[in-house]
Amino acid sequence: MVCAAALALVGAGRASAFTKQDLTLTMDDGMPIAATLYLPDGAAPQGGWPGIVMLHGLSGKRQDLDLIAQGFASDYAVLTFDARGHGQSGGLVSIDGPREIADTRAVHDWLAHEPGIDATRIGAWGISLGGGAVLRSLVEGVPWAAVETYETWTDLYSALAPQGLPKSGAIFQFLNSVPANRLDPSVSAIRSSALTGKNLAALRAFAGARSSRALLSKVTTPVALFQGRRDFAFDIDQALTAMKLLRGPKTLFVADIGHAPSKFPGPDQIAVARAGRDWFDRYLRGIAFSGPFAPFDAYHLSSLPWTGLVAGNNKLFATRRVAFTLRGTKTIAKAGKIVRSTARTRTKLETFGAADVRLTARLTGGWSRLVAVLTAKPRRGPEIVVSEGGVSTSGLRGTRRLTIRMISDATFIPRGSRLTLTLASNSLAQSPGNLLYLDLPMPGAARLKVGQVRLTLPVLPAAISG
Repeated sequence: MVCAAALALVGAGRASAFTKQDLTLTMDDGMPIAATLYLPDGAAPQGGWPGIVMLHGLSGKRQDLDLIAQGFASDYAVLTFDARGHGQSGGLVSIDGPREIADTRAVHDWLAHEPGIDATRIGAWGISLGGGAVLRSLVEGVPWAAVETYETWTDLYSALAPQGLPKSGAIFQFLNSVPANRLDPSVSAIRSSALTGKNLAALRAFAGARSSRALLSKVTTPVALFQGRRDFAFDIDQALTAMKLLRGPKTLFVADIGHAPSKFPGPDQIAVARAGRDWFDRYLRGIAFSGPFAPFDAYHLSSLPWTGLVAGNNKLFATRRVAFTLRGTKTIAKAGKIVRSTARTRTKLETFGAADVRLTARLTGGWSRLVAVLTAKPRRGPEIVVSEGGVSTSGLRGTRRLTIRMISDATFIPRGSRLTLTLASNSLAQSPGNLLYLDLPMPGAARLKVGQVRLTLPVLPAAISG
């Protein structure tokens, strides 16, 4: 894997030369926000330096972005800051709530009023929590001149509780990454709902105030979306929906980055950094696209494992559907699981989008949720978790036709792999280390009977990986 320092080196248009100053910005409620300002050496150009405000992820701090900021700092004024409740800033964390968005606006305005800065050419860069704040502030009218987001959401509710079933393990890890004494009461109030799904109305309201999707169709600002191939927290569909709604220049780069099972930065980070540099250079400095992906098409997809190949297209990648029928009948209690496998695949497959699992089930005794985990075992090498998904069955009784829409991802499946689908009440049934859907309480009398299962995968017509 390329070291993170390379990400900074890619950004420099000339030998890096800048000054760095730590600051404290005071918000309108008196709360101190810690920040760092990078300024290019030398006299500012006519009209002032273009600027970039950078926002870190949940439980992070501004220093996490130092190397990336330095990559831009020879040509841009770059401002990083500790989000409220993080790092050296005061206050409490409300997960991109109204208070944090007000802070984001204030940080933009502070930089816009600094001497030597072009107030009309300030962009925003945000990752995960920071990306959510960038998009929410954008739809609320913060006048960013261009935007880049990484592994984030546009609709927090559909990301956290698809089909009404919270990703309890992911949510638990997110909430526990922030010390309890730094969590805002609004977060504590929805903790139980977010984990158990017992009050989805409260979770939906909380998430709605922190989402951008409903207002993205009004946005004409240039937006570059960098989303993970295999991000089980914020999947590809979070960005694909944005691509359909945005009305200005836009692009999507699906890269080998993301939350688990991926990570940031990924092995393709130099390609990602070059693409990000091109985007800001074009829309903040007026420089024509000159990188390896110029002209900057609407969609890009990096190979997995990373081989240096990036596929580009000016429209959404076409897919075909590959279906498997998994026969059998089995009844399980809460602690049980149903495991069905296919014959070995005859060709290599590369998924792109959301697989679905369709089945007929008989639910008795209060069976309240169904989780599906799809894995692939190549002839050689470790088993791959291709995708996961779940659906709430709370309140359902008797025989029902169920569809589980899996996480939208892009996973390479080598030729000769055996696909296995595990159905249970939690993801730990597939593996004790698979913590996406936790083993939560269910009545002892709960039973699930499943017959034939239909698994359908969306795959690229020709795999770019492998």
